[in-house]
Amino acid sequence: MEPIRIGVLGLGTVGSGTVSVLHRNAGEIARRAGRGIDVVRAAARHPDRERSCDLTGIEVTGDARAVVDDPDIEVVVELIGGTDAARELVLRAIRQGKHVVTANKALIALHGNEVFSAARAAGVIIAFEAAVAGAIPVIKSVREGLAGNRIRSLAGIINGTCNYILTAMQSVGKPFDEVLAEAQALGYAEADPTFDVEGIDAAHKLTILASIAFGHPLQFERVHVEGLGVVEPADISYADQLGYRIKHLGVARHSERGIEMRVHPTMVPKQHLLASVDGVMNAVLIEGDAAGPIVCHGAGAGAEPTASSVVADLVDVVRTLTTDPDQRVPHLAFQPDRIANLPLLAMEEVETAYYLRMLAEDRPGVLAELASIFGELDISIEAVVQREPPRGVRQVHLIMLTHQVRESRMDTAVARIEASSCVEGSVTRIRVEHFGAE
Repeated sequence: MEPIRIGVLGLGTVGSGTVSVLHRNAGEIARRAGRGIDVVRAAARHPDRERSCDLTGIEVTGDARAVVDDPDIEVVVELIGGTDAARELVLRAIRQGKHVVTANKALIALHGNEVFSAARAAGVIIAFEAAVAGAIPVIKSVREGLAGNRIRSLAGIINGTCNYILTAMQSVGKPFDEVLAEAQALGYAEADPTFDVEGIDAAHKLTILASIAFGHPLQFERVHVEGLGVVEPADISYADQLGYRIKHLGVARHSERGIEMRVHPTMVPKQHLLASVDGVMNAVLIEGDAAGPIVCHGAGAGAEPTASSVVADLVDVVRTLTTDPDQRVPHLAFQPDRIANLPLLAMEEVETAYYLRMLAEDRPGVLAELASIFGELDISIEAVVQREPPRGVRQVHLIMLTHQVRESRMDTAVARIEASSCVEGSVTRIRVEHFGAE
């Protein structure tokens, strides 16, 4: 059988890695797919630039549309990133009846509903395993491996840059800005790290995972997003003393009240599996009603780890080319006519425990005054930590851990505490989660 001819859009880190893996493992891939997979054309912004991959036999052009429009190409691999140009090229490929493999989480999170609808109408496949967590087959795990489960929750370390920064802050005690500069120097963070450190990248990925897990439309705009800016070395130290580690998590949960989707720094018990995931690694905890808790762990980025998922998608596409479109695995796990607009909880309705750090006056009655605020709002305190201040210092860091409480009540409590004369400045708060897998 003749090899499948594919075109690759983008020869950056992931694009070059994909070409390398396809070339190096060509025989093994053909044995699995049932036929060969040949890259015949590729588009790059700088087509004459030297690459880390072997481009023998591949025509490289600066015109991405020419690759999409080539009648001999059956599958388009979109690896250029961004949303505007990528969306136009992917829809262009779909209109020509071509299957698409993409690693573009922003494209799927923001335009996936439109893209999937167009793909269904054209009878083509959109494969996007590489869009979430690099080499980890988490999309396939949720969509196919756990198809017999009602998914209760997802919680993941899904941005390697944030995890690297928090790990470094934990190990060396440096502030966020210093560690970020080091991460940029090492290539773990972009020159403009906003998408990573502000949580936007993780929110794109959580949007995709939540839709596959719960069967509702992609709704990135409904994700509550917080970055790393709130976390200081003092918080990491106090968390450690209290038996926790701080991780930047994407959390999605389906309860009787609705679906919550949130990305933020989170305190996780030290003994939990997620707490031990360090550096640029990713991990996702999935809890199903039948399977129980499952953790997928591995490299979340990089040339060949991400290429691993791109190539796996290509193999899946080749295997299903002759399958009736109505019998293929649905893009978002559930049959398109069964995707439901389930109720989504506003952040104010979410219930979680909290860590609070405040600078309070070191005098009798302060703790009682603060406790009265919590008591009036029916917020239960689990622990209080107060370090003896140096001689002559009249203020002290006061640390409180609460039991689970609705966010709206905590908002009210924090506003009242910050308005109190016994507390200076703002209250730092970090949510605390206890998951099922330890």
